[in-house]
Amino acid sequence: MSATLKALAGIAHGRLFGATQDITIADIGLDSTNLPEGGLFAALPGTRSHGASFAAGTPAAAVLTDEQGFDILSEQGLTIPVIVVEDIRAVLGEVSAAIYGYPSTEMTIIGVTGTSGKTTTSYLIEAGLIATGAHVGLIGTTGTRINGEPVPTKLTTPEATTLQALFRRMRDKGVTHVVMEVSSHALSLGRVRGTEFDVAGFSNLSQDHLDFHSTMEEYFEAKALLFDKASPMHAAKSVICIDDAWGKKMAARANNASTCSTNGEPADFQAVNIDSLATGSQTFDFVARGGAAVSVTVPLPGRFNVANATLALALIDAAGADVTKAAAGIAAVGVPGRMEKIDQGQDFLAVVDYAHKPAAVAAVLDTVRAQVVGKLIAVVGAGGDRDAGKRPIMGAEAVRRADVVIITDDNPRSEDPALIREAVLEGARQAQGEPGREDVEILEIGDRHQAIDAAIAKATAGDAVVVAGKGHEVGQLINGVNHHFDDREEVRRALADNGYS
Repeated sequence: MSATLKALAGIAHGRLFGATQDITIADIGLDSTNLPEGGLFAALPGTRSHGASFAAGTPAAAVLTDEQGFDILSEQGLTIPVIVVEDIRAVLGEVSAAIYGYPSTEMTIIGVTGTSGKTTTSYLIEAGLIATGAHVGLIGTTGTRINGEPVPTKLTTPEATTLQALFRRMRDKGVTHVVMEVSSHALSLGRVRGTEFDVAGFSNLSQDHLDFHSTMEEYFEAKALLFDKASPMHAAKSVICIDDAWGKKMAARANNASTCSTNGEPADFQAVNIDSLATGSQTFDFVARGGAAVSVTVPLPGRFNVANATLALALIDAAGADVTKAAAGIAAVGVPGRMEKIDQGQDFLAVVDYAHKPAAVAAVLDTVRAQVVGKLIAVVGAGGDRDAGKRPIMGAEAVRRADVVIITDDNPRSEDPALIREAVLEGARQAQGEPGREDVEILEIGDRHQAIDAAIAKATAGDAVVVAGKGHEVGQLINGVNHHFDDREEVRRALADNGYS
């Protein structure tokens, strides 16, 4: 698990300077403060400074950088070898994969992308594969697991250097299958280059991340990098959910594609005979390419979770695993912060969900509305330093479905939280003017702790409270400081304060 510097220069199509002898590189990293002794330091340009400015303080045996970085290194008089390339991110994945021995080629890699459902679908795949006897690694929004053991990570899809090292670690621990969420940021920035995907799945597309992608078309094109055979990151096989128009468009682009559907559309994989149980679980028959039906129970409410389970089983089938055994594993799965019920004996429903984009808020509230006879109380907010265009849409979608909408802070980050709430309120008040929504109660309570208190206090028998936005997250980021905050803990506390324990 190493490569020579000259070999890496060839892989990167770069120019090698200062190498008096060929040396072996066994590690690579982006963090100048945490680089292994003798590793390759990848010095990237940043928004404030260039990574090459920090190279002299590292124990690096060599540096991978661009022309600007090379000039900085020359000015510093640094004498260690340097590989100079035009675009570091374009080669970082391949270089990292080579250093760690191309670990993705030794396991079955399943990638999942889309706006909503990536985490749930990944958890369903993980549970299904484990039931077939596979040893599974999971990489995604809620963190990383190797054979069920948590491994700390910071990003939905880690940087290329971290990702390839993680693959090597998984392979060394006997992992046979890796299930990973693949974000549009990761695809656009090339974090998954050097990864050989056996199968990739597409769930859906709706407005999100338009702070990073200028338009929905640009957002779609980023996702398409995982499927289009012209892309260096495309998977060998694809499974595309065609329940929305974006899915149909992706199916036309995807390499070696199969399709799945839950709404009666002709597809290679279908969910039919869908039924909802009083417990919130759902049942359906999974039919693959006209074959025998497999009975499936998914212990999560919402038609969108039938779509997630259908995509999960289709990907498992495409990966060559036993779908019947996998279906048994799916029946017992739980997903942190995704339609997670908080039950302390109260006579109303309390749910925490990660919904933080308009379509997700709408889907979650539609699902809960179908389950309750009383009031629907929604706590919603929007994050700072992210797509501002979705804020009023989120407020409007909440008012179109709930009886009480409490607008609060999510993760303001560096923005003024009052201005974020104002944008959400604008959409909420516009929707309040629509026929039949005039009586919706809209409250603005900036303190999320107090907002959850108010929601629980308003609930009576037969009602439902949905706290949307943060899901599994356990922090609230305000002006650069991450304060501990867990919606699930807060709902439990509020319930206890109201006599439910």
